[in-house]
Amino acid sequence: MTTAATAAATAATTDGGARFGSGRLATLFRSRRLLIGLGIVLFFVLLGAVGPLFIGNANAFSNTQLAAPSASHWLGTTQIGQDVFSQLVVSTRTSLEIGAAAGLLATVVSVVIGIFGGYLGGWADEFLSLISNVVLVIPALPLIIVISAYVKGSSILPTIAIIAFTSWAASARVLRAQTLSIRERDYVLASRVSGERAWRIVLVEILPNVLPIIISQFIFGVIFAILTQAGLAFLGLEDPSILTWGNMLYFAQNDQALSSGAWWWFVPPGLCIAVLGAGLAMINFGLDEVLNPRLRTVRTKKSDARKSGAKKSDARKSDARKAAGLTDGGTGDTSPTSTTSETGDTAEAQR
Repeated sequence: MTTAATAAATAATTDGGARFGSGRLATLFRSRRLLIGLGIVLFFVLLGAVGPLFIGNANAFSNTQLAAPSASHWLGTTQIGQDVFSQLVVSTRTSLEIGAAAGLLATVVSVVIGIFGGYLGGWADEFLSLISNVVLVIPALPLIIVISAYVKGSSILPTIAIIAFTSWAASARVLRAQTLSIRERDYVLASRVSGERAWRIVLVEILPNVLPIIISQFIFGVIFAILTQAGLAFLGLEDPSILTWGNMLYFAQNDQALSSGAWWWFVPPGLCIAVLGAGLAMINFGLDEVLNPRLRTVRTKKSDARKSGAKKSDARKSDARKAAGLTDGGTGDTSPTSTTSETGDTAEAQR
C-alpha cells in the first residue's frame, strides 16, 4: 500500500511539475526584460566568438595616428595607429572568458561549501562556515589589489583565480542558510528515513530548490568579475599585452585620450562594459520574475486586472454605441444638414 501511494504521489508530482515547467516556459518568453537581456548578451557572445576570425592583427600599427572614425577605421585609431575596433573585438572575447570562468569557479566553490556544509551539519558545517566568515570579512578590493600586485602572469588564469577566490563567500552563506531550511522539510526527512544516500539527497532534493539562487549568483559573479578585471587593468595591475576592455581604458588614460578629445578610444570599451552589465542584470531580473513565486503571483494579478479593465471598458463602449443607436432611431435624423434643408423648404413655402 505504501509503495502504491508513493508511486501515485510521484506520478502526480511529475504531472504537476510538467505543467509548472510549461507555465514557466510560457512566462519566460513573455518577459521583456529577459528577452532584451538575452539579446544583448547573445550579441556580445557572437562578437567575441566570431569577430576575431574576420579581423586582422589587432596590435598592427598604421600611419594614421589618433584618427577619428572613418570608413577604413570604424572606431578610429590609437595614438600609435592601432585600430580601435579590432582591439575592441578581441577584448570582448577575453573579457567574456574572464567573466564566465571566474563567475563559474566562484559559483562552484560557493555551492560545494554552502550546500554540503549546510546539509552535513556538525563540525563540517562549523569549519566551512568559519572559512566563509573569514573570507567575507576581509575587504575584497584591497585584497585583490595586493594579490594582483604580486601575482602576475602572461595569461588570464591568475586573474580568474584571484577574482573567484575573493567572491564566493557571500553566495556560500546564502546557499547555506537556504539549505538549513530545506533539509528540515518533510520530503528531505522522508528521503533520509528511506535510506537515500547523502549525495543523492543533495542533488535531487535540495539542489533543484536552490537552483534560482545559484543562477542569480552566477550572473552577478560574471558582472563582478568583468568589472573587477576592468578596474585592475585600469590601475595597471594586469598584463598589458592581453587585450581586454580594462586594458583599453588603461592605455587611453595613459595617452591622455580624454584631454586630447579622442573619445572613440575610451567610450567604446566603457560602453561595452555598461551595456553588458545591464544585459546580465536584465536577465537576472527576468529570471527572478519567472522563478520567484511571489513576483509571478503579482505579475499574474496585474495581468488579470488589466484584462478585466479592458473587458469593462469594451462593455461600456458597446453600451454607449447601443444607446446612441436607439437615440438616432427614436428621434430621427437630427444632423445639421437635414435641419438646414427643412428650414429652406419652410422659407420657400412662405414665399
